[in-house]
Amino acid sequence: MRPSPTPPADPARDRLACIFRHGDALRSRSVSGVVLAATLDIPAPPARLAADWQREVASLALEPGDVEPLPLARARMRWPDYRLCVQAMADWTSAQGFPGLLATCDIALMACRGARYHHDGAQYGGAAFCNLFVSDDRGLDVIFPHAGHRIPLTRGTALVFDTGQPHAVVRRGGTGFDAADFPPDDDCAQLFLTWELPIEDPRIAGALGIAFDVDPQAALRLDEEQVLVNGAPAVLCPASGRWLAGG
Repeated sequence: MRPSPTPPADPARDRLACIFRHGDALRSRSVSGVVLAATLDIPAPPARLAADWQREVASLALEPGDVEPLPLARARMRWPDYRLCVQAMADWTSAQGFPGLLATCDIALMACRGARYHHDGAQYGGAAFCNLFVSDDRGLDVIFPHAGHRIPLTRGTALVFDTGQPHAVVRRGGTGFDAADFPPDDDCAQLFLTWELPIEDPRIAGALGIAFDVDPQAALRLDEEQVLVNGAPAVLCPASGRWLAGG
């Protein structure tokens, strides 16, 4: 694991909690500022597959900031090194302390043209994201503004992070998300493999430092999954990543 270029922010600044589905009930947990990151040595996708992806992204009319799935089954038929990529990720996650876990989790292929500031805790609060980027360097960084991490995205970038932690994909060196940074004629789409790791698995919770039942009253009071900041629903400015009024 390599350290992020930016030191972590003061965790006392904002108190984040994630309310997530636990069986038929809701449960509360902390939101981790830990981001596991590395650059793995994986082969480039074949030119034919890269051309397919370019056409698929074009057919999706992917707008700046959009993140959408691509058909993985079809890609695998034209991706002879797919298993090498998955194995590299399995080896790395094993070294982080959770061997064998990837094989039990669903995998998807995603594409993005940047990403606005957001969190995924309202949809995936019971998971940590595990991503492996398979595109070459497009001059983009992923930023976790409240956790204080900034990581360049290139082929082989591997990440594990809390879905409740706000993040964005922006131009390298920038801080805000601006759709104008992703013009239609710029091939800036990043593709990545992604797994959802169960946040209640003791190995994941331990690696990310997750504490459970941090706000049991909120878990009883609320009726849907969400992220709270200082006890209020977390609402982010999609351009700056700052908390909006009420968040």
